[in-house]
Amino acid sequence: MADKTRSADRPASVTVGGRDVRFRTIAFLVLGILAVWFIAVNTASVSIRLWIPTVTLPLWLVLLVTLLVGAALGSLLARRRTKG
Repeated sequence: MADKTRSADRPASVTVGGRDVRFRTIAFLVLGILAVWFIAVNTASVSIRLWIPTVTLPLWLVLLVTLLVGAALGSLLARRRTKG
């Protein structure tokens, strides 16, 4: 029988297919799938003002670039937090 007690140094996890998977990983995957779905269903073109020029791009491309920039910034901040 599995040990139901949680240790302070072990993150919360659940067993899926015989493997321990952290709740953080599951949440990350669910949010990632929702983000990809949201990007995929928004295909109309939009006009975006970039300080001086105005460009017309598909909304999915704008959302994808925003997602990637946000992920990069989040990664940099997380890395900075763990170092200091």
